[in-house]
Amino acid sequence: MSNCARLAATKSVASLKTPAPHPAAAVEDIGYADDVFTRETMKKYLSKETCKRLLATIDGGQPLDPSIAGEVAHAMRHWAMDRGATHYTHWFLPLTGSTAEKHDAFLEIKDGQPVQSFSGKNLIVGEPDASSFPSGGIRSTFEARGYTAWDPTSPAFIRRHGNGATLCIPTAFCAYTGEALDKKTPLLRSMQALSVATKRLMKCFGKGDERVTITLGPEQEYFLVDKHFYLARPDLVMTGRTLFGAPSAKHQQLEDHYFGTIKARILNFMSEVTKELWQLGIPAKTRHNEVAPAQFELAPMFEELNLSCDHNMLVMEVLRQVADRNGLVCLLHEKPFAGINGSGKHNNWSVAYGDTNLLNPGNDPHQNAIFLTTLCAVIEAVDKHADLIRASVASAGNDHRLGANEAPPAVISIYLGDQLADVIAQLEIGEPKHSKHSGTLKIGVDTLPPLPQDATDRNRTSPFAFTGNKFEFRAPGSSASCAGPNIVLNTVVAEAFNRIAGELEKSGTVGKAEPGKHTQAFHSALQKILQEIVKSHKRVLFNGDGYNSEWLDEAAKRGLPNAVNTLDALKALVKPENIRMFEKAGVFSARELASRHEIALEDYRTKVVIEGNCALDMAKTLIMPAVKAEYRETLAAYAEAGKSEIVSGTVALQDDLVKLGAGLDAIRSYCIELEEAIGKADSQEIIATMTALRAVVDQLEKIVADDKWPLPKYREMLFLY
Repeated sequence: MSNCARLAATKSVASLKTPAPHPAAAVEDIGYADDVFTRETMKKYLSKETCKRLLATIDGGQPLDPSIAGEVAHAMRHWAMDRGATHYTHWFLPLTGSTAEKHDAFLEIKDGQPVQSFSGKNLIVGEPDASSFPSGGIRSTFEARGYTAWDPTSPAFIRRHGNGATLCIPTAFCAYTGEALDKKTPLLRSMQALSVATKRLMKCFGKGDERVTITLGPEQEYFLVDKHFYLARPDLVMTGRTLFGAPSAKHQQLEDHYFGTIKARILNFMSEVTKELWQLGIPAKTRHNEVAPAQFELAPMFEELNLSCDHNMLVMEVLRQVADRNGLVCLLHEKPFAGINGSGKHNNWSVAYGDTNLLNPGNDPHQNAIFLTTLCAVIEAVDKHADLIRASVASAGNDHRLGANEAPPAVISIYLGDQLADVIAQLEIGEPKHSKHSGTLKIGVDTLPPLPQDATDRNRTSPFAFTGNKFEFRAPGSSASCAGPNIVLNTVVAEAFNRIAGELEKSGTVGKAEPGKHTQAFHSALQKILQEIVKSHKRVLFNGDGYNSEWLDEAAKRGLPNAVNTLDALKALVKPENIRMFEKAGVFSARELASRHEIALEDYRTKVVIEGNCALDMAKTLIMPAVKAEYRETLAAYAEAGKSEIVSGTVALQDDLVKLGAGLDAIRSYCIELEEAIGKADSQEIIATMTALRAVVDQLEKIVADDKWPLPKYREMLFLY
């Protein structure tokens, strides 16, 4: 973008009015979940018997009855067409990290006449090309066949686009040979593994057969920038983050953006997002300004895990599309701007048995025993498999965020809060006799009532924090699918549940008392198991400041792993003991796990090379020409001053010449190094050279005249939106 164009864009943004809503969002009388094939819709369009059988699969986990597929497909088509849909698609989550869809019309030609058709086979199975998606060696180019399979537990929905609409059917995606090529399939497998393990453990406590529900509430952070600025930044367009950019004089130091008044343009965008999400049955609850300028957050209510993961993918789609319609661009990269907060996706996870949240402390000894067992199982799982949990959030983007502003460090630890830490400490040496009651927090203002004090504070530096009745995993990046971290979390907790249940079963004390009661022998056996867990895994518990450098030293002394980058973190995926665990749980085969490792490595290296090439191109074609022009102009001014008797100003001109000349030479030198690093595809060398190149460019940005700098600056992008 030319300098004149950049200045024109700045003026355009400053005077920009809020755009009118897009036709797709201007639907009158929108109702919650109007565009979702809900239970109420099923009852309206399906026979009672078919509806009963379908709900048995959705609610009770019963195998899908193939005989009802035709009626369900017929009902879906009629409902979708009543809502304006002309096409359908199997909507799935390939290993690209985004969603995929291929649209087919409800159209067939019979006897030369057009008819609307959608069969049970169309509903249950599809056949997209599997060779064109990442497979990590599972599929070759000449092996193209793959299948999508209907997931009835995630309801079909309608996506609107301009004057059209499409019926979207959530599906799993697998290879012709049966291996999973998506994120949904292993997620469902991990949920099944945890469900089986939970039932086994609860049976030890005398509980009857209940449904296991794993829930998730993902908080989504994101940035918004004006589209004019975005299009003038090749780095944002190509990589999602700024590869160059000097810090703005003001950014987040005053902490005035967090929870601040939302600008009218942004609030209009948020309202449109909320309307679309509600229409899709996504319970968007909270919206607010985040800490960094131009950063925001959207948080939904808790939902069943599989549905919540699908919904979060839709949330990201809606954020991007609505932003585009409002002259904005939604940035979901973990670190789009250096020096200020990055964006995460806080993963609030819990598991329930029947109506009881197993992470909710009870009011009686029996429930408290279950709570403490669940808590200790999570402690064991996180400590034993910290490497896998870290690997589940590893990416090129998240490497820039972890350990930086507002993001937890790469060392995985658990925060319990003072009250639970005290209970665990007592458990280690004997039976807990008391707890630090939460009590009442008095805030010293007579006109305000006393506030109930939570059992735990909130530790924003902890990767894995207990927050009352759930664990908040704060390390996942904002652009990531929720599936990856939860596949790992479900699997490792299932392993811990099974181990504890096995120990209890071997003790011979299970089933010796009435349901809801314990024998003394059972109580003693359980206490011994939990004490051993605490003694073996207490090293992972840390309630302090995760940003303090002393914690990293302490973590190293405790033997906690610290994978500082993605390449180190991904090694956990191919450890023999981890492969055995996933295979035993039925979540990944060895081949599937190897494919994920290969795909993640390739994704990381490819993104780094793209960034390197983008930085190289920008430095050569944008930065250097601007600096050369400034150098020539300054040189001419210095030469002109030397011809006259005017002395003042020559020192400043000479100083600028030295800085500009040195900067040009440094850019040239780093460009040569960067080309060599890219040629070798050496990720770490590319990153190091880009960092050095950026330092030079960002200093030159402070010297070159503002109207000659070729890129929108941080002070513009972060405040003019």
